[in-house]
Amino acid sequence: MKLHVFPPSPRAAKVTALAYHLDLASELQIVDLFKGEQFTPTFAALNPNKRMPVLEDDGFILWESNAILQYLASKKPERGLWPQTARGQADVTRWMTWEAAHWTPACTLLVFERVVKKLAGQGEPDPAEVAKGEAEFPKWAAVLNQQLAGRKWLLGDTLTIADFSIGAPLIMAEAARLPLADYPEIRRWYAQLAALPAWKKAAVAPPA
Repeated sequence: MKLHVFPPSPRAAKVTALAYHLDLASELQIVDLFKGEQFTPTFAALNPNKRMPVLEDDGFILWESNAILQYLASKKPERGLWPQTARGQADVTRWMTWEAAHWTPACTLLVFERVVKKLAGQGEPDPAEVAKGEAEFPKWAAVLNQQLAGRKWLLGDTLTIADFSIGAPLIMAEAARLPLADYPEIRRWYAQLAALPAWKKAAVAPPA
């Protein structure tokens, strides 16, 4: 099995962290986004969207990070990260859809301006975009903070792939100065996630 990824991207980290957590043997293939390797014909043949991560497994090619999480978790159903009931799966899918539609886009506004632009040599943060990100982030952070209140993990006492999905953008929290001060449940929950050995191994902090 191969995972085409680009650390320290959160989308790369969440799939590699899950592979490590489940002890799934995988070969990491680095796709350097800053060098444009995602636009090469070889990579575009794997993912026509020209984005990573991409999974290859015995001839099966899968893109979209949340789909990859579901696929990896299904290989070890006894670990419980992908529920076996229809309602359990729907609940996990609900939160992973929320992550893709709302949470990650809100985080990305600040991550791009404060981290990615510097790494890619694209200049200084745009104050208007930073202000937009600082206004958007609290809308969704409040939703997540409320959901986590009284729960060990996102959906209760059991770790699921929804935790991996939603936790991924917070790898950039310090570098992007995400405004988490008013959200103690998020900070408590993410500290627990970040303490997992697999997460520590996968979560590569961006260079200073």
